[in-house]
Amino acid sequence: MRNLVSIEDLDRAAIERIVALATNFGQVADRPIKKLPSLRGRLVINLFYEASTRTRSSFELAAKRLSADVLNLVSSGSSVDKGESLRDTVATLSAYGPDAIVIRSPHAGAPALLAGWTHAAVVNAGDGKHQHPTQALLDCYTLTQRLGSLEGCNIWIVGDVLHSRVARSCIQAFRMLGAQVTVAGPPTLVPDEFAQLGATVAHSLEDLREADVVYALRMQLERMEDSLVPSLREYTTNFQLNARRLGARQLLMHPGPVNRGIELSGEVIDSPQSLITNQVAAGVVVRMAVLYEVLAGAPPETDQPHSQSPALEPQTA
Repeated sequence: MRNLVSIEDLDRAAIERIVALATNFGQVADRPIKKLPSLRGRLVINLFYEASTRTRSSFELAAKRLSADVLNLVSSGSSVDKGESLRDTVATLSAYGPDAIVIRSPHAGAPALLAGWTHAAVVNAGDGKHQHPTQALLDCYTLTQRLGSLEGCNIWIVGDVLHSRVARSCIQAFRMLGAQVTVAGPPTLVPDEFAQLGATVAHSLEDLREADVVYALRMQLERMEDSLVPSLREYTTNFQLNARRLGARQLLMHPGPVNRGIELSGEVIDSPQSLITNQVAAGVVVRMAVLYEVLAGAPPETDQPHSQSPALEPQTA
């Protein structure tokens, strides 16, 4: 795998390989020495044109735990503020000889353009409403750690699906692993076009108790140019996930950040069935696996995919 621009760049075997590699990296994370020499001497540039806490910090930590050199660049305070184009920014950064560029952009398609302008591997950390492949991968990892397999799993994605790159990536990744996916929310935020991705479309939570996993999405008010819901109060009345709607056996996920009291009530965020903290922790090991895949190549196939490979020897100096 040279670049990761979209979940469509992967097949089921590739997703399972990344999940298995992340599992190995997760075992290393429990050791006193967490740093590995796998990407020593490589340069990873994190280029973020949108605000981010979880994605940016986990990519930085992932690269450092693999012993890569890391350069972080955000648009605020850079030459982007002076009107520099993405292409000129990439030309400047290419002079440093990066091995990988991780990019987050408000513009759909920016990572694909970047891949045509640089010899570095490109990893999409979110582009507009288009894709967020590493979020979908860490969600697959989180669920397989809990459930063992997604085959036959019933997953509901609830909320602002229209503006969600996470929803688009997760629908594709979950279905590749054998899950059934339903997207639910008001008609203005869950258009019927999502059926083209293989998801069932619902405009109420009447059948929510059928789900094994309920994945809540943030109301992305910053992306809403029109009033797509009458009011947040009406949205919470009809679609907020709370203790009354969520069954005790159902697992709860959210990509963050959470708007407490809007898409989720406080009691379910802090409940034992919530996997939100697990998702955050998974971000580091899954992004380690992705960086290893694009820079060091996939490990050789073995009969025991979770066995330690030479790339997982700890850094001792």
